[in-house]
Amino acid sequence: MQPHRQLAETLRSLANREHCVFATSDLAGAVPGCGQLAVLLSRAAKSGLLRRVCKGIYFYPVPDYPLGNLLFHAAARLRAGELNYLSLETVHSDAGVISQIPMNWITLMSSGRSHVVDCGDFGHIEFVHTAQRPDAVAGELAYDPDRRLWRASVRQALRDMKATRRSLELVDEEALHGLV
Repeated sequence: MQPHRQLAETLRSLANREHCVFATSDLAGAVPGCGQLAVLLSRAAKSGLLRRVCKGIYFYPVPDYPLGNLLFHAAARLRAGELNYLSLETVHSDAGVISQIPMNWITLMSSGRSHVVDCGDFGHIEFVHTAQRPDAVAGELAYDPDRRLWRASVRQALRDMKATRRSLELVDEEALHGLV
């Protein structure tokens, strides 16, 4: 069987609403022995079988998938081996502490290096390095199953903003005091 057809059949049978964002290494398992995986994935993206989110991350379009969560799911796959949690402007926006909603831009604290990942039409993922140990922030984190990431409390997000010297101009002090 041709690798493209094998990939298509594997994705059709295994992918679902919960599992449709894949790293390149995930897709390699669908076509074992394919020596030209990069070429195969490029062709799969051109044919519409997959959509390339960013380098190394692909989306298999499935019915009823909430596209609003795609950046979050991609972030979880990009740095699966690191401590990552939603924080900074993303948490404050969700809590109503800042008045502006970042469109197609999510911010996470990460034990990995700081980096902004361009996801094309989908938006951007900003990883901001933190040297904090997991046990130091564990009490301020809660798992968000919809986004498949840990989420900081509003208090921890404020600490992170101060530690990273982010602008606090948009923070609504009244709303913040009601939550901290």
